[in-house]
Amino acid sequence: MIAFLLLVVVLALLGAVHWYVWRRLVRDVTVPGGRARRVGTVLVVVLPLLSVAALTSGRAGAPFLVQQVVAWPGFLWLALLLYVVLALVVGEAVRPVLRRVLARRAAAAAAAAPAAAPVVVPAPAPVPVPERGEPAEAEPEAEAVPPVVDGAPDPEVSRRLFVARVVGGAAAAVAAGTVANGAYGVLSGPRVKRVTVPLAKLPRAAHGYRIAVVSDIHLGPILGRAHSQRIVDAINATQPDLIAVVGDLVDGTVEDLGSAAEPLARLRARHGSFFVTGNHEYFSGADAWVDHVRDLGMRPLRNERLEIPAGFDLAGVDDVAGESEGQGPDFGRALGDRDRSRAAVLLAHQPIVIDDAVAHGVDLQLSGHTHGGQLWPGNFLAELANPTVAGLERYGDTQLYVSRGAGAWGPPVRVGAPSDITIVQLASKQA
Repeated sequence: MIAFLLLVVVLALLGAVHWYVWRRLVRDVTVPGGRARRVGTVLVVVLPLLSVAALTSGRAGAPFLVQQVVAWPGFLWLALLLYVVLALVVGEAVRPVLRRVLARRAAAAAAAAPAAAPVVVPAPAPVPVPERGEPAEAEPEAEAVPPVVDGAPDPEVSRRLFVARVVGGAAAAVAAGTVANGAYGVLSGPRVKRVTVPLAKLPRAAHGYRIAVVSDIHLGPILGRAHSQRIVDAINATQPDLIAVVGDLVDGTVEDLGSAAEPLARLRARHGSFFVTGNHEYFSGADAWVDHVRDLGMRPLRNERLEIPAGFDLAGVDDVAGESEGQGPDFGRALGDRDRSRAAVLLAHQPIVIDDAVAHGVDLQLSGHTHGGQLWPGNFLAELANPTVAGLERYGDTQLYVSRGAGAWGPPVRVGAPSDITIVQLASKQA
């Protein structure tokens, strides 16, 4: 019942938002009955339907080709909708100011203009009456008569139309530019960041050890094989000692996306590549993906730990979403019997498990999941659900690093939260 009520609220909110967009970008700027209004109305109806299809087609089991067809327009519309609405809301404050400015200018111009001379309309010439039996002459066409004053367009209506078009056009242009720039950032690949993390228990021999952290790749109907290859090239160029893929690799099944993930087999690091599940793996067949990742040469860490030759422990836990399938994180199994005099690095997709990491003496937790908010102002919402949205923070004796991720979920767009691959360089305080 609660889920149904939530669905009703969400649909009502979406309907209200789209009505607002239709009103400001279609009704207020077009002529009633005109082609532009008809086209705009159709788009405001069709685009949200494509968005719903993009969000649901994968889980509904639609053919992958159908998912790809609806994904681009459906997801991009969601991003455009967000920034169009934000721009239009800002425009609400501009509208009355602009109308007042235009009204004052019109009044000043009218006061400065000379009085108009009266228009004299000549009387029509008499039409001769033909004699009986004579053919009637064709009546000449009437000449155009200048419109009278009362029939002139209402200046207030004209100003309102002008202001609506200026504000609506500016809002649309700002939204389109923002989304285009954000999409370019995603499709051109993540940037490489470098962060140094000092660990008190790290031995001198491991000083300078480099872990390439990549999360939230989100292979799917939009981001495919080329996206994987860009990530592999970027990581391999840094020549890391170890690679950590911390969840949300995919949005789809192995059958649909196995080939898109194949470039990951070319990842190269001195001590190998490791993988932990994210919540989206559990929407896509987690066990099948774990097997496929293993075939690609990465080692899944499913609530387990191993000793890295450089002198620290590396552990990984399943994502909390796995609890719905009887899996999920098991910190006791992964960290319960370890030697706490050794430094421990934990791979866990979601930052929210930091309290468990602290309780088990983890020195550094590497996570993703948040996307840094992905679309501003989404970072403020992400802060409500996560202890850290992006970057490095300390919780007691444990440090938490959260990557913004290398891909994007839903719209292939990032605003205010650029995608990244992070080279985490461990530093020994004994060095």
